[in-house]
Amino acid sequence: MIRANFNLDSDQRITAFQITGHADAGPYGQDIVCAAVSALSISVINGLDKLVHAHPVIESDNDNGGFLKVTGLRSDHDSQLLLETLLNGLLDIQESYPDNIEVKMLN
Repeated sequence: MIRANFNLDSDQRITAFQITGHADAGPYGQDIVCAAVSALSISVINGLDKLVHAHPVIESDNDNGGFLKVTGLRSDHDSQLLLETLLNGLLDIQESYPDNIEVKMLN
């Protein structure tokens, strides 16, 4: 199962997120849940870097269980729009595939 945790500050802004695990929704290379989560997360990270010029701290390890941790996120409007898009996209995937992904918001 993929687990996505979003850290929120007191104003409900996303300050960090971590995505771990594998969806196991299909054979390697054909897992649509994993592909969707990967596409969303990579797109948002690229958007933060190239469009907003924010440079978050990124830790990843695809070889040992799927791991992505992003910290150092800015609280500006554009950064938060991208991050909320990621959160909402993952929540939509969770709604369709509740056995394969769990999304939590942590205060």
